[in-house]
Amino acid sequence: MATTVTVAATTVLAGRPRWPTWAVGDFREIVIANPFPPGAAMVTTLGAVPPFGAKSGKQEITTDLMTYAIFPGTPDSPVILHVPHASRSVAGAEFTISPSEVATELDHLTDAYTDMIARQAAGASASRPWIFENRLSRLVVDPERFPDESEEMRAVGMGAVYTHGYARRRLRSDDPVRDEALLRTHFRPYAAAMTDLVGERLAATGRAVVIDVHSYPAVALPYELHASGPRPEICLGSDAFHTPPVLLEAASTAFSRFKRYVNSPFAGAYVPLAHYRRSPEVTALMIEIRRDQYMIEPAGAPTAGLDVVAAALAHLVDAA
Repeated sequence: MATTVTVAATTVLAGRPRWPTWAVGDFREIVIANPFPPGAAMVTTLGAVPPFGAKSGKQEITTDLMTYAIFPGTPDSPVILHVPHASRSVAGAEFTISPSEVATELDHLTDAYTDMIARQAAGASASRPWIFENRLSRLVVDPERFPDESEEMRAVGMGAVYTHGYARRRLRSDDPVRDEALLRTHFRPYAAAMTDLVGERLAATGRAVVIDVHSYPAVALPYELHASGPRPEICLGSDAFHTPPVLLEAASTAFSRFKRYVNSPFAGAYVPLAHYRRSPEVTALMIEIRRDQYMIEPAGAPTAGLDVVAAALAHLVDAA
């Protein structure tokens, strides 16, 4: 059964959403039927989003038709909060394991509530950042993997299309035809839309700052290739080309109340391939939040720590 999502604007499968005119600071309520936990509803208030339709006050869209959603920020903001792994929707995907086993995979691999953290941070920022959210689970396609042999996670069956899960259990058979279809219908349109958004921020402000919002478990999972390093409360992922010292320092200051470590247990930062190692005006940083800081692991409710993390992220947005 499809998860029903109530949003304030049109979202499309491929290509960019076409937003009507809106007033910055015009706050609207967005209600999302949250598949985690089942039956619960998440209500959040966002500003700078397109106004609701006059007749119903809402527009309902199912996740079957959604690959990503973009929430506009202020026109002069260069910051994009990228939320790639918060969704539990596996609409259209096929697995060789049972539904209950898929649910267990989602419990461990979903960066639960990172969408809430990004939205709350956006609402608290002095200059609202843009938000780019993946509406499908990484179990369908992982938009942050390299789509070719250069991706190191292919060694454990977790390239752009996962054939294995968090415990290295097989999820799907090997099928290059299926994988190419998923790359064509999901991965490439997603990447193109993110590339367009970065280009628009460059054109509008002269720079773009991509802040990747992730979370990770307190205890290493079997799939991790670099599990022996520190697991701090906040991991800051940096890239030698795209993460300038001033951005890394801003993140350290914003998250100063947390124990931090750079590039452990996860390293690097997300940049669209069109700009990767080519555009120094596109800067990037990954924020990996250890899940015990804001939720009950592995699949429980958020805690009061979520507000603390979101406030720190808002400080980073303002400093970026």
